[in-house]
Amino acid sequence: MLKEIRPAIAFVIALTLITGLVYPLAITGIAGVIFPNQAQGSLIERDGKVIGSQLIGQNFTSDKYFHGRLSATTAPDPKDPAKTIAAPYNAENSGGSNLAPSNKALIDRVKADLPKLAKDNPGTPVPIDLVTTSASGLDPDISPEAALFQVPRIAKARNLPEDKIRQLIDANTEGRLLGLLGEPHVNVLQLNLALDRLAANK
Repeated sequence: MLKEIRPAIAFVIALTLITGLVYPLAITGIAGVIFPNQAQGSLIERDGKVIGSQLIGQNFTSDKYFHGRLSATTAPDPKDPAKTIAAPYNAENSGGSNLAPSNKALIDRVKADLPKLAKDNPGTPVPIDLVTTSASGLDPDISPEAALFQVPRIAKARNLPEDKIRQLIDANTEGRLLGLLGEPHVNVLQLNLALDRLAANK
């Protein structure tokens, strides 16, 4: 009996070591050599200090900055751990709102947000990604249309020419991967950093 069981036990241990230890370490090592920035979390630095990641959005609310997609992530309420509170871009609790397009709460929220956004750029349709959340709740990107929609507000707040800000958006827009996959997009944090540099050099 033991003679038949021993090879099975040895096989399970060997397979566990290969798939649970050797393979992950090898892939992590290869990734660190070939894609060092991505393997370290695609971190963004300013003046030698990490200020964010290309992969996780941030909650910009000032009129001087581009705003990202809404985030539906939450965190435990410090006053009552049994409840949650809104915590935009909480990487510990990735997830969307899971509200269907027909959900009254979602419809009411979008209806309330539209007039506020319309003040930023009167007469221009509000891009959908400025009033909806992503599936992860951590989306760091917006469409070029969503960025362009915000130009009048930012130009006014920073006293900058609108054309300069549009050029900045164009320079920071990434196209489809291999010309086929995904949609053109702009990383909000990188765009805001470029905006700060533009304002500093005006």
